[in-house]
Amino acid sequence: MAIPAFMTGLPGALAVLICTAAAQAAVTEQAIQRPYTVHVQPGETLRQALNGATPIAVNGERFHGYTRWNVRWTFRWWREASGRCSITEVQTHLRTEVQLPQLRTATPAQQAVFDRYLSALSRHEQGHEQFGRDAAQAIDEGIT
Repeated sequence: MAIPAFMTGLPGALAVLICTAAAQAAVTEQAIQRPYTVHVQPGETLRQALNGATPIAVNGERFHGYTRWNVRWTFRWWREASGRCSITEVQTHLRTEVQLPQLRTATPAQQAVFDRYLSALSRHEQGHEQFGRDAAQAIDEGIT
């Protein structure tokens, strides 16, 4: 990138600083919730109902909650007259998808147990979402 004529009177360091301003970046997030419905049948335990309703299976093992995340990034760069390249724009995008159960039919006692369980399961899945945020932020900062 050549220094414009109006900058030739500025000290060299200041001109270079102005011409090579750091790329601005920020992570954008898309969060998707994919609940699945659980109905507790008469004579069935809450655990049995959750295990029967969950669509989540990994290597034959059933899970009641699951988080997927994906980070995508693009960047633009500029080659200066000196041959030096600099990043001018960074776009980092995080997409998370969380699956958690929603209890539709149950006894009041089962509902109370489920509510406590769902709270703990949600906190656990939020930890997985944070792994995705941390990765996206590290990629964004690394490129910038």
